[in-house]
Amino acid sequence: MTSAFGSAPAGRGDPVATPARPTRSSTARAPRKRWARAGGTGWLFVLPAVVMYAAFVLRPLVLTIQYSFYNWNGIGVARWAGLDNYLTVFTDSDLLKIIGNALVLIVFFSFVPVALGLLVASLVRRITTGAFGTVVRTVLFLPQVIPLVAAGIAWSWLLSSNGLINQLLRAVGLGGVARAWLGDFDTALPAVGVIGAWVLLGLCTILLVTGMSKIDPALYEAARLDGAGPIREFFAVTLPSLRQEIGVCLTVTIIAALASFDIVYISTSGGPGLQTTVPGLEIYRLAFSQRQVGLASALAVVLMLLVLLCVLPIQRLTRGDKS
Repeated sequence: MTSAFGSAPAGRGDPVATPARPTRSSTARAPRKRWARAGGTGWLFVLPAVVMYAAFVLRPLVLTIQYSFYNWNGIGVARWAGLDNYLTVFTDSDLLKIIGNALVLIVFFSFVPVALGLLVASLVRRITTGAFGTVVRTVLFLPQVIPLVAAGIAWSWLLSSNGLINQLLRAVGLGGVARAWLGDFDTALPAVGVIGAWVLLGLCTILLVTGMSKIDPALYEAARLDGAGPIREFFAVTLPSLRQEIGVCLTVTIIAALASFDIVYISTSGGPGLQTTVPGLEIYRLAFSQRQVGLASALAVVLMLLVLLCVLPIQRLTRGDKS
């Protein structure tokens, strides 16, 4: 019997409802869901890249550090050397000069492209619209598309004794200044630096133009209302707003300066003497020509630490505020 207000209570003989037990498939599915929520699916996508990175970056890095503590010719039995290879790096005058060459190239590879990039980007920003702006950006970025080997060969022709640069100097009556720019002890390293600055100028300019396009135009209008001219506007609005982009440019170009190899090898092969020899080129010579794998590995480790010493402070100073 049922009433208008509900069903009658179950009798003694009526079956009592029991809670349903989870099936085996649902119990097996629960850990999978928890694993997926914990990011397990994402790790499956990242796993191939992690394996490749560990095999081709981390493992060689660990082996390089290991080899730096041994005297080894790459074939025979390695003999323990302790810190002797590192002492050689920091006491050998030739190796210290080579490291100094890399530090000098930072000025040409990094500071010159960034400074000129800021100037060029400020001019390009005003003509970014239209076909002419596209052509300008393409021409500036063109050195990044050209292989460094080809750039080194082309500049070797331009800077040779009878190259186009010297021909132009003779044509305007400055023949006394003409010289073999890449073969002179005084001008070889700056000439290599000019090649690096030319290669990296386009990259810095494009990055800075992109950063300038993100600046709020209201900031420039406010600066003009306050009576700021173009120079004051640049230092008060543009430069502070490009802190992160400048940090990226400095990081990329400093690494390029310290790890340079292609341009130097093609244009000068490190000469004359050791005037343009850089750590990357010397590591190659020590390991494959002189068979001093331990010393080459120690120099490589020192170069890595030098890169970190130069890059990490820049990253810290140019990092944006997180709110």
